[in-house]
Amino acid sequence: MSDIAANQSRMMNPGAAPPTSGSGSLMAGSSMSQAEREKVYQWIGELTNPDTRENALQELSKKREVVPDLAPMLWHSFGTVAALLQEIVHVYPAITPPHLTAHQSNRVCNALALLQCVASHPETRSAFLTEIIPLCLRIMESGSELSKTVATFILQKILLDETGLSYICQTYERFSHVAMILGKMVLHLSREPSARLLKHVVRCYLRLSDNPRAREALRQCLPDQLKDSTFVNCLKDDNSTKRWLAQLQQNLETPGVPDPRNPGMPLHQQHVFHSEIISL
Repeated sequence: MSDIAANQSRMMNPGAAPPTSGSGSLMAGSSMSQAEREKVYQWIGELTNPDTRENALQELSKKREVVPDLAPMLWHSFGTVAALLQEIVHVYPAITPPHLTAHQSNRVCNALALLQCVASHPETRSAFLTEIIPLCLRIMESGSELSKTVATFILQKILLDETGLSYICQTYERFSHVAMILGKMVLHLSREPSARLLKHVVRCYLRLSDNPRAREALRQCLPDQLKDSTFVNCLKDDNSTKRWLAQLQQNLETPGVPDPRNPGMPLHQQHVFHSEIISL
């Protein structure tokens, strides 16, 4: 039970360093020998092989705090990010309804930790956001329900990070693309409800409402289905999503003054965006 609890904690905070044995780890900040660097590259190469991936995930997760350039090494290695995303997709059916084993939890936590390593490194952060956001949006628009759910969850995690929220709300084009895809998903969900997918969509909207300019735009373009009783039956047993939806509506009803430190999209482009949403 203690292992399962520890793994659940790591899933909530994948950036936390995993337990390591003192004898097998490198000293933080120390330079690697050529043999040690070759070993890291060997593990990175093994990520693309399903038969060797689990051990490679474990070893690389231990090293992410002591190999300063691990993120660029992962990012620039062929197939590595795709393999990490595959790990998340593979485990997602075991999360809802929850029957995730400690073994599955530990494995996916290692994958999430490596993705977070890439997403937080100054050399790879911008490239990661530039690549992963359009990929998630394409999947959210045309993937299977499971793929859409995983992609929306990843977008949600990006938005929950201040850097990710600022990046998406920095320009009209980025925000409008995200909001349009979310709007299409709401329309689709009104016809084919999915509580677990709707949960992540609502959480994305709620997080966007934390940005002053995005909040102003959402006051005009939030889908009507999130304002009326369309999803009452779908959410009848999901108290957390109902609270998020109520908080979202409260955020949009509360008048606010745009934050001059975060200008975001110009107001005239918000009106253009509103017209585009109406035409969907």
